[in-house]
Amino acid sequence: MFTPGSTARKVASTCVVSTVRVSAADTPLTLVDDVPIDIAVSRGASDRAYRGVSYIAGGTTLLLMALIAFFLVKRGWQAIDYEGWGFFTKTEWNPTAAGGTFGVAALLLGTAIIAIIALALAVPIAIGVALFITEFAPRRVRKSLTSLVDLLAAVPSLIYGIWGAIILQPKEIYVSRFLSAHFAWFPGFHTTSVTGHGPTNLADFASSGFLAGIVVALMILPISAAIMREVFAQAPPGEKEGALALGGTRWGVIRDVVVPFGRGGIVGGSMLGLGRALGETIAVALLVSRSTRTHDLLEVLKTGGNSIAATIARSWAESSGMATSALIAAGLVLFVVTLIVNAGAAVVVNRSRSGATTEI
Repeated sequence: MFTPGSTARKVASTCVVSTVRVSAADTPLTLVDDVPIDIAVSRGASDRAYRGVSYIAGGTTLLLMALIAFFLVKRGWQAIDYEGWGFFTKTEWNPTAAGGTFGVAALLLGTAIIAIIALALAVPIAIGVALFITEFAPRRVRKSLTSLVDLLAAVPSLIYGIWGAIILQPKEIYVSRFLSAHFAWFPGFHTTSVTGHGPTNLADFASSGFLAGIVVALMILPISAAIMREVFAQAPPGEKEGALALGGTRWGVIRDVVVPFGRGGIVGGSMLGLGRALGETIAVALLVSRSTRTHDLLEVLKTGGNSIAATIARSWAESSGMATSALIAAGLVLFVVTLIVNAGAAVVVNRSRSGATTEI
């Protein structure tokens, strides 16, 4: 008996079976190799102009860096050739117009110590400030706090130096004496007498590298916090809401989502602050005394301390001949160290891109 429904089902099943047989046996599917396709993009006049300006700006930056390096090498080579490898290993700094004895080892050590102290103090506070603004502060005060942090970054370093010398130092020496008396076992906190009246004398703790590190930390803190804040603000809201939906606490979301996402920003902000700390000049020159003895530099709470930038700023006006070449050679060393730090920071940032640990 003819039934339209059954006939239609038979025809459909026959078609499906035949289709499968043809596809599987007669014409099997094959993968087509990926072939790159050239896509022609028509750029307008504005796009071409923007591209050209970008190339010019990038090329100009590289050219300026090359010219600066060439100038430093040319003008500083006299001092480097005069001392040889001793310029990088000697701790004494006593250049004269005719020659003298000088080396950059102690100045480089003092620069590194002040920068490390500043970084150790500034980075944890910068992370806390950035997290507070992005995660805890009420919306109505976030813009005010952001503007305040950015305003601190615009304060001239001279103001920080004067404030540190006049306001901070009379209070900081008591902190240094306390640390020396109770934490002398910590590296750098042991202090020998400068005045001959014992390490408890307050005069032994004035104009120290620790004081300079505190002031420099205040200077790099707003810059580092601003960069970290911008990165933390880009944390995926979906992942944060998902973590809260699964029962996570506010702190758990910050620890497991926000901080891993902003790891690149933390490294970038820290390295940018380190670059400024290494090259800080006026504030350090106002706060530390001219000491090039390694023993004094390693005792960070003790009166003394120095840096390459501060030495150049204090000695440039009265220098000539070999002394000027020595200062320029010291600037070359600082230039190379800064480039190495920035290059290392770029590698670390590229290996820890923000959000890399939060991708699924």
